[in-house]
Amino acid sequence: MIKDISMFKKTGILLVIFSMLFVSCQEDLDDVIRPSGNLEINDFIWKAMTSTYFFLSDSPDLGFERFDLPEQRYATNPGYLDFLSNYQTPELLFEDIKVSQDRFSIIVSDYRVLENNSQGISLQNGMRFGLVRIGETNQVFGYVRYVVPNSPAETQGVQRGMVFTQIDGVGITDTNFAELLSPQQYTIGLAELQGNTIVPTGQTISLTKIELTENPIHIAETLDVNGQKVGYLMYNAFRSNFESELNQVFGAFLAEGVTELVLDLRYNGGGSVETAKDLSSMITGQFNGDLFAKLTFNENFEDIISNFDNSTAEGESINSLNLSKVYILTSGSSASASELVINALNPYINVIQIGTNTVGKFQGSQLLYDSPDFSRQDVNPGHFYALQPLIFEIENAEGFTGFEDGLEPDIVQAEDFFNLGVLGDPTEPLLAIALQDIGADFQGDQDDEILGRTAAQDFKIISESGSELPGYQRMYIKDKSYIE
Repeated sequence: MIKDISMFKKTGILLVIFSMLFVSCQEDLDDVIRPSGNLEINDFIWKAMTSTYFFLSDSPDLGFERFDLPEQRYATNPGYLDFLSNYQTPELLFEDIKVSQDRFSIIVSDYRVLENNSQGISLQNGMRFGLVRIGETNQVFGYVRYVVPNSPAETQGVQRGMVFTQIDGVGITDTNFAELLSPQQYTIGLAELQGNTIVPTGQTISLTKIELTENPIHIAETLDVNGQKVGYLMYNAFRSNFESELNQVFGAFLAEGVTELVLDLRYNGGGSVETAKDLSSMITGQFNGDLFAKLTFNENFEDIISNFDNSTAEGESINSLNLSKVYILTSGSSASASELVINALNPYINVIQIGTNTVGKFQGSQLLYDSPDFSRQDVNPGHFYALQPLIFEIENAEGFTGFEDGLEPDIVQAEDFFNLGVLGDPTEPLLAIALQDIGADFQGDQDDEILGRTAAQDFKIISESGSELPGYQRMYIKDKSYIE
């Protein structure tokens, strides 16, 4: 039986089932907080994964039959306790439970960092970049994709298109980049392309990381293209706490008479399923009540459907454009909820994807805490461990999912790392292609030139800013504290 997602929100079906399967390890010692040991944390991990993990039937270390005892007797079962004691850290147990095909489940030792990350709060300097390996060498250069407003990077004059090859005077390689970029302060050494060689310029910029809140709405503007009003939205993460601002953008598009939309998701690694649905409803509006996507869980839970609707999670009326066509710009950094928007809209309207293949992430998570029902309420005060395992697979109204190699663009256009163009400018290569299709005369760089240069140098993006953060390329549904 399939239940509507609104029913899920009202009844907390997952949380009810969680509470039936879970036995708490907490103790109340006259309100004195006792730090949890590994055994207690491991008990939480094993029971949470046994209850929720999408790959439950594929993991040899999951399943209540393992110890041949009723679940309620696990806490006193020597075999179970011995099993948990074999793992010296919670991370080792979690990694042993994960299956080989699972690229995205995570464990965190401090859930507060992940909570902040999902709200756009992180320690960063505001320089958002990609890292590129040169040919068969181990040499790497970074290129600036965009700069977060009101950040140290903006103050120091960092701009899109800058290329750097050194950190604190040390050349970047495919083995040292994570270490070089981890300090709170560092200096980048700029470079430029001269012929077929990347040459340092001698110019340096010093950057300091601070706690920043990044608005995912990086650019929202209306362009006049041969008398047509074209909305351009560069949207860099699906964050529920910025949904009202997102809805206001579409309200402005409506007021300005927008009839075409270019949605730029090239650097968007994903986020909230609910926000992805609301954005899709803002783009359309004529499919209210129709199936947006279906979420399939493990054998412990019934499937859930999510429908297009006309209000946000906070009850705000959605500003809908009622479009029958949308242009979406993508890259190898477009993941999870970004792919969900493309996949979910495909059965209903003409989605013209421009760029390169997306990541290929069609499974999602929920943040699970050590509490009786795995919600934030009544969380164990003895530690800050939490899990965000894959708990569901998501498909569109036609049942399409499983795109492990990503979603392929209709029009292939790679970014030229040395000639990126200005975001939001009609001549920026990816945007220019969309505008040309709409009917404009704007010309960006030619496909053959960009792809030819990329092939000649054999450049490969190996990482990017934010990849070290726990929320990187995650798609999730919210826990009880966000639902109610």
